[in-house]
Amino acid sequence: MPREPQSFESAITANDFSSDDYCGTTYAAKLLGLSVATVQSLVEKGEIEAWKTLGGHRRLSLRAINAYLQKNSPQLSPADPDPRSRLSVLVVEDDEDARELYKAHFEEWDMAVDCSFMPSALEALMDIATMRPDLLITDLNMPGVDGMEMLRALKRNQQLVAMQILVISGLPRQAVAERGGLPPNSHYLEKPINFQWLHGYVTALLVANRKWR
Repeated sequence: MPREPQSFESAITANDFSSDDYCGTTYAAKLLGLSVATVQSLVEKGEIEAWKTLGGHRRLSLRAINAYLQKNSPQLSPADPDPRSRLSVLVVEDDEDARELYKAHFEEWDMAVDCSFMPSALEALMDIATMRPDLLITDLNMPGVDGMEMLRALKRNQQLVAMQILVISGLPRQAVAERGGLPPNSHYLEKPINFQWLHGYVTALLVANRKWR
């Protein structure tokens, strides 16, 4: 019988609960090397522990993900919520064509980059504290929670102060300033995406991170 995930709101009251102990289905699928639909099926079958938020979003236990990996794919390394061996990049873009462009260029560049893609700011907010990317590339105009709201929320998270932020949007700079502007030390590019510039920026960030690490 399929098992409905327990309430996330009740789970977070546990004494041993930590915000670093869970992730969303998108990031879980990446860690497990499975599709999001397969991960959702595993949750429904009770093979991976999960909760549901009041908004209906699944949150999965990283400990349960590691247990599943150990049981079913022992040859793989445990799922690490903060992998530091490569440059971690999170791209938040609601336009599917734009996401595919990002994917194609990152694959062509063949850099030491671990790139994740999310179609909404809401999904990014659910996982970004767990992922802790080195670089966030985001659009601003997105349905639901938009990029400006996401960036305002991220400014309050002390765990992400070292994260680089690159905003690539169709909004003019003046419109961005009128909406409160961007976090300090973030970069802004207007669309269309200048992939030549982006390649140089990511290359420079890779070099800087290697020296720092």
